[in-house]
Amino acid sequence: MTTTSTQRAGSSAHAPPDCHRFLSACACRSVDRPPVWFMRQAGRALPEYRALKERHSFLELVRTPELAAEVTLQPVRRFGFDAAILFSDILVVPEAMGQSYRFRDGGGVTMDFAVRRQADIEKLSVGRVVERLNYMDQALRLVRQELGGQTALIGFAGSPWTLATFMMEGGGAKAYSRAPALFREEPLAFFALAEKLTGAVTACLQMQIQAGADVVQIFDSHGGLLAPAEFREASGRWMREIISRLGGRVPVIVFSLGTHGNWDDLLATGASVLGIDWRFPLADARRLLPAGVAIQGNLAPALLSEAPAAGAAGETRRLLEEMRGRKGYIFNLGHGVPPDAKLENIAAVVETVKNFK
Repeated sequence: MTTTSTQRAGSSAHAPPDCHRFLSACACRSVDRPPVWFMRQAGRALPEYRALKERHSFLELVRTPELAAEVTLQPVRRFGFDAAILFSDILVVPEAMGQSYRFRDGGGVTMDFAVRRQADIEKLSVGRVVERLNYMDQALRLVRQELGGQTALIGFAGSPWTLATFMMEGGGAKAYSRAPALFREEPLAFFALAEKLTGAVTACLQMQIQAGADVVQIFDSHGGLLAPAEFREASGRWMREIISRLGGRVPVIVFSLGTHGNWDDLLATGASVLGIDWRFPLADARRLLPAGVAIQGNLAPALLSEAPAAGAAGETRRLLEEMRGRKGYIFNLGHGVPPDAKLENIAAVVETVKNFK
């Protein structure tokens, strides 16, 4: 592996290290320009990743520290993002609790069993999560060494609610109905599962911080499955508990998809940064959120694959102007990089952000 942001073309000796820019934005301090990174930047859109995938399965890449570190670094080398996010998967936490997963031959994820009843919840264990995720610890340490303090390093985990939706369906599904049903019909059973997941996610994130993550993000990708009145008890309270247990050691980003009517509950999590999905106007988020909470987002991911590079760059400039002067703004997509994203579009967006003054 080779490093780093200091070797990239166009780097200025007078610019702050990407790590400082990113962390300053998380803390709502002044920066020379908004930092930029993309959710799902590591992986499927990159030819160098596809070359690795010809020789290794996805799970091999996740579980082999050297390979996970390499995939994490690839987009930083190519595009010069201000932050690297560990290449991994949210389902490593259920697996570490005793619910393994694999990929079906025809695509999609399946788990070795589905959590359907109290006995299934009791089979899950928090005690060995950190030990079983040692490969993640090792990968983070390798990436940290390669980045050399120049580029920020992000760790992550799924929210308890989102993990529960996968675990109760037994993998990916067209409709995630079992977790909402358990929450509505047997709340005590749901709470037992959520409490175990909260402990496991906390342990995972604490381990990532110890291994060198500068920031961690909680992906509440299925938060939008809940009615607004349900969100606090089914998802928000568990994220709040996790963030509280992390004790302010690093900034925490919460990305909760489709839940932007729940501002009070999202703010109550204690997140340093709130990610905004592409369906909610960024200007409205700026107006509604307090100045002490950073905002991340929210370019429509489809622009990376379905628009010309100039169109993606133009929308990027519009968002940057919309957020001009707002301390604590991090440029990102409103969801993850699509697998068919055009490299020229990613480059155009990143360069537009870097040249914004």
